[in-house]
Amino acid sequence: VQLQASGGGRVQPGGSLSLSCAVSGISLDYYSIGWFRQVPGREREWVSCIIGLDSSSTYADSVRGRFTISRDNAKDMVYLQMNSLKPEDTAVYYCAAEEWVLGAPCSATGGNPNIHMWGQGTQVTVSS
Repeated sequence: VQLQASGGGRVQPGGSLSLSCAVSGISLDYYSIGWFRQVPGREREWVSCIIGLDSSSTYADSVRGRFTISRDNAKDMVYLQMNSLKPEDTAVYYCAAEEWVLGAPCSATGGNPNIHMWGQGTQVTVSS
């Protein structure tokens, strides 16, 4: 299983970035994909989660209304569109995969301590 995040960069406050997570070795139909972020010296923070089968999604309060998660199962890709970026969004962003059971809520969230499939991070810097 491989997950590869990309699309990070530097942007001014109020700007936008789109992150991508390329997934290989699993079928998105049976997994949830989550985005997390981490600032050095601080705990990792969950950002958003999407269920691969039906694209149901959830968001952390800190990003709801500004970020949008989506997926393209045919391309094995998950995206995170980030709008109205703030300096406090600066972090390394990671994507992660977790097995999902039909009928269950999104499983790649901060409440799941057992996530073990992680991609490398991509740096997002929001600064003027």
